[in-house]
Amino acid sequence: MANSVMVTGGAGYIGSHAVQRLLRDGMHVVCVDNLSRGRSGAVERLAEMGGDRFHFAKADIGDRATIAKLLKDHGVECVMHFAALAMVGESVDEPLLYYRNNTASVVELLSAVDDAKVSKFVFSSTCATYGEPGEEFVPIPEHCPQKPINPYGASKLHVERMLEDYAAAKKLRGEDFSFAALRYFNVAGADRTGVLGEDHDPETHLIPVVIQAALGKRDGVKIFGTDYPTPDGTCIRDYVHVEDLIDAHVTVMRALKGHDQRRYNLGIGNGYSVREIIDATKRVTGAEFPVGEGPRRAGDPPQLYAQPRAIREELNWTAQITDLDEIIRSAWNWYQKHPNGYGG
Repeated sequence: MANSVMVTGGAGYIGSHAVQRLLRDGMHVVCVDNLSRGRSGAVERLAEMGGDRFHFAKADIGDRATIAKLLKDHGVECVMHFAALAMVGESVDEPLLYYRNNTASVVELLSAVDDAKVSKFVFSSTCATYGEPGEEFVPIPEHCPQKPINPYGASKLHVERMLEDYAAAKKLRGEDFSFAALRYFNVAGADRTGVLGEDHDPETHLIPVVIQAALGKRDGVKIFGTDYPTPDGTCIRDYVHVEDLIDAHVTVMRALKGHDQRRYNLGIGNGYSVREIIDATKRVTGAEFPVGEGPRRAGDPPQLYAQPRAIREELNWTAQITDLDEIIRSAWNWYQKHPNGYGG
């Protein structure tokens, strides 16, 4: 098991939770973030927790020399790579930004990994690499064809291919390199101790948006499409709690060895509808807020949720926090204490 781990994007929502878990497990963590979208407030809290086992570097993953030096200086054995832009709409408007940040920069990151002879790499991929699977692929298995329909999904799929090619070259040279591509769905909730949470600007994720309405920070919420072929007519998605998600990353990291190439879908294996999210948020918060209805958005499939059988059968991992109210309650706990995110 790795004792020194680099977490890229470690000041972001998911990355910060990864750093927190690794520190709790007694590991040394090198947290790298350029703070373009990460939060310095998260770094401050992680620094308090980690003491001399935590090192933060404000750096870009495309800076090969800096990353290589950090990897060598701290004896890093595994890289957990979360740093990425992740807004689908923005990727359509600015595709080159996404290919530059999410794909091209990983060429330099992997070059630094090669320079430092790091042998394990856990990649934060996405279900967006699958595009719009047909009904025969719901729930979505790992063998579902990967046909992304936006630059965000494509930018992540390119990294998966890059990892495959790099791993093959290392194997030919007789050198160990193992990696995992973890494709996950909607990440939700917050650290249940209330130390870390979700803080995006702008916020586009459904559960935080609905909670902001419950807090009175939005005028209400709008449902896009109520005529889908689902039980209540609204879209269904898989919501995996962020602590479960990170537990999967740690489980996979511990399992990687030799020339392993692992690909897992991470989720709870079923979905919740938009209307169920809204109703559960009202139930958990006790708040009422306006709910409007509008037409479908282009490209929104009726339902998307994971078939997480592979990681269960191979590594005995399953999500533990699957009750919708508990997922929302953890986010509500964070937002009540931090209505303005890390800024207050």
